[in-house]
Amino acid sequence: MSDDVLEASAVSVDEEHALTESGAQADASEVFAQARQHASSQGLAYAGGIAPRQAWALVSSGAATLLDVRSAEERKFVGQVSDSQHVAWATGTSLTRNPRFAREVEAKFKDKNAVLLLLCRSGKRSAAAAEVLAKAGYTNAFNVLEGFEGEIDQQQQRGKADGWRHHGLPWIQD
Repeated sequence: MSDDVLEASAVSVDEEHALTESGAQADASEVFAQARQHASSQGLAYAGGIAPRQAWALVSSGAATLLDVRSAEERKFVGQVSDSQHVAWATGTSLTRNPRFAREVEAKFKDKNAVLLLLCRSGKRSAAAAEVLAKAGYTNAFNVLEGFEGEIDQQQQRGKADGWRHHGLPWIQD
C-alpha cells in the first residue's frame, strides 16, 4: 500500500480533531459511516480509518475491539493499550510478515462481522492488516490512523505530533 493512499485516508483525522475540540461527539454508527464513506472514496479495500480519540471512545463504549498488530517486542518495550487483543502482523526485529495472521485472527474472532480497530506503530502495518482481514471476509476491519507512536518527525522521533500516546490516551508499559 502506498504512503499516498495512507495519507489520503488520514483526511478524517482533521475532521475528528475539530469534532473533539468543539466538544461534539459523533455516535458510533456515524463514525463508522464516515470512515466507510471516506474509504470508499479512496478505493480502500478495508472498512476505513478511525482517528485515535474516536477509536478509544468506541473501544471504551464496547462498540469495538482494539486489535494491536504490532510485534510482542513493541508491545512490551514501547507500551500497549490495556485490554487490547494481540495478533502480530509481523514478528522479530526484522518485522518478518506473519503468514498465519488471518488464521490467528480467525481463531480469536470467529464472527467476521466483529468490529475490529487495528493498531500498529504509525498506521501503515495496521492498514495492510485491515486489508488482509477484509479479503478474509471481515466486514468491519478498521485502521486506527496515526498508530500508537505516530509518524517520525523532522527530528527523527515519534510521538510528538500524532499517535495514540501523543493524544494522551490510556496505555501501559511492562
